[in-house]
Amino acid sequence: MKKKWDKRFLAGCFASVIVFGAVMGLFVNGVFSFLGRAKSEGSDTLIKAIRQASVQCYTIEGRYPPSVEYLEEHYGIQIDRERYNVFYSGFASNIMPDITVIPAKGGEDSEWQP
Repeated sequence: MKKKWDKRFLAGCFASVIVFGAVMGLFVNGVFSFLGRAKSEGSDTLIKAIRQASVQCYTIEGRYPPSVEYLEEHYGIQIDRERYNVFYSGFASNIMPDITVIPAKGGEDSEWQP
């Protein structure tokens, strides 16, 4: 009778370890999936914020901002220069500028997104 109990105990422990490993694997997979999505959406969010601040500047001042630095100084835009390179090209003060955000080389984001 003792041998049966030992086999059941070992089988139960083995099953518990398998279930625990599967749950932990799903959890870790979910965390990495979330982090990957957050990184890929970072440059899109930055572009939207710069565009919104540019339009706000045009509404208030009657002209688009001359540079991204102007938006940082006067409109609270924050750019992580270690992660992103921002290219802001304005043709005239009354025409919406072209805004391009590229993940910096060596930064956390590895994909190029215009």
